Amino acid sequence: MAKSKHTLCFFHFLIITIFLVSSATSSSNLFPEIKVQQGQEEPYVGVNIGIDVSNFLSPPDLVSFLQLQKVTHIRLYDADPEILKALSKSKIRVIVSVPNNELLAIGSSNATAAAWVGRNVAAYYPETLITAIAVGDEVLTTVPSSAPLLMSAIESLYSALVAANLHTQIKISTPSAASIILDPFPPSQAFFNQSLTPVLSQLLKFLSRTQSPLMMNLYPYYVFMENKGVVPLDNSLFKPLTPSKEMVDPNTLLHYTNVLDAMIDSVYFSMKNLNVTDVVVLVTETGWPSKGDSKEPYATIDNADTYNSNMIKHIYDRIGSPLHPEITSSVYIYELFNEDLRSPPLSEANWGLFYGNSTPVYLLHVSGSGTFLANDTTNQTYCIAMDGVDKKTLQAALDWACGPGRANCSQIQPGESCYQPSDVKNHASYAFDSYYQKTGKAVGSCDFKGVAMITTSDPSHGSCKFPGSKKIINTKTSQVVNSTKASGASTIRLTTIHHTRISISNLGLHVLLSVAFCLFYYPFHL
Repeated sequence: MAKSKHTLCFFHFLIITIFLVSSATSSSNLFPEIKVQQGQEEPYVGVNIGIDVSNFLSPPDLVSFLQLQKVTHIRLYDADPEILKALSKSKIRVIVSVPNNELLAIGSSNATAAAWVGRNVAAYYPETLITAIAVGDEVLTTVPSSAPLLMSAIESLYSALVAANLHTQIKISTPSAASIILDPFPPSQAFFNQSLTPVLSQLLKFLSRTQSPLMMNLYPYYVFMENKGVVPLDNSLFKPLTPSKEMVDPNTLLHYTNVLDAMIDSVYFSMKNLNVTDVVVLVTETGWPSKGDSKEPYATIDNADTYNSNMIKHIYDRIGSPLHPEITSSVYIYELFNEDLRSPPLSEANWGLFYGNSTPVYLLHVSGSGTFLANDTTNQTYCIAMDGVDKKTLQAALDWACGPGRANCSQIQPGESCYQPSDVKNHASYAFDSYYQKTGKAVGSCDFKGVAMITTSDPSHGSCKFPGSKKIINTKTSQVVNSTKASGASTIRLTTIHHTRISISNLGLHVLLSVAFCLFYYPFHL
């Protein structure tokens, strides 16, 4: 991992845009739709697997654990032969990696590259579903001395794949840190570090020619930590935002409700500046640490849970980014296990979803997003109203659930078992859970425009039994439970793309201030 470095232009942009109040009218997409030539694969969420873990699972146990958790895509930081062997016929798709310390040998010798492919790819494929080779990791920023060899290594490995007739099934790319991009905010002003342009131009031409993705490691956590007081925490965690808190790009008029989308679009704009518009972004690392030292107070279990849960929902909602709503980038969470053997700071050892003994660090709230990472083995989940939501918003969601949503709200009527306590939060929780259970915990059924959350704690109280609790009781006693078909009404969900226009006066002021600030401040302070 490498911490993203952002220029000072990020500060004045967000300081101004955070207070813009924009009118809601539509705007057209700025770029033509990306021509997807990579099999039209559905977007997915995978996991990175680091092995700096005490008592790391044996390869067979690891594969069994992945299957239990419904993980379908993984990325390894090497090409461990025992893990690749254990993955045989598992249908789990895997990215294998060339470690940075092997680049010199592979980039200097076609024979070495061919031997690497034969030993680490051809020997296992297709029984083990190797989908890509990641050549190095953040080479351009962490080991720049190896940059001249990067393209040689990539081309040599590709030639070896061609010789083995595997070049159409297995892609080749190299993961890069977000810091290869300068001026990432607003996204439309982003461009690649010019010192890296010679290598990046060659890389992008290769990716375009071979229909391979640009691999990027993108961490909203570091954006937030490096710009505290400017980037709101809610923007970083995919939390619902009021229009005044959305980030507005003054050049494109696109609204950004979360930092990850803005980072992804900054990559697309940077590629456009090099005349490349047909390469898709693959997020090979993203995540949030669950524990840190005193200098990282936002590395908490709650924030890690919120970020990863909301990010997973965002990907599976398939709503793309504001610039490219037609393309949803797949992502790999960093990481599956806490790597307790990692060196300080403390957060470095606490990015995992699970401890090394395979118990969860926290329970992801993703039951509404399919079966991915099903670490709630009991599947006893409920949908309730979130804390801190204003009564008016909750009432609107409650009205929808009991009306168009056709939730069974009879038990929250006066005199019934769940009427008390008589407040909108309690009633909304019951109605939300009724709708959630009625739809079979379907994708997006516990959202209600961002005011609901999934919990594993039974919210029943006294004589009031929530629908999810009743279902469990009835299942245990083999009673017949009446079922109702879903109404067919569209599931309410938070839409995070807003194509809106700024008034001419606000836009002019925004641009004028932005340009003036950059021109007159930075030359004297950088």
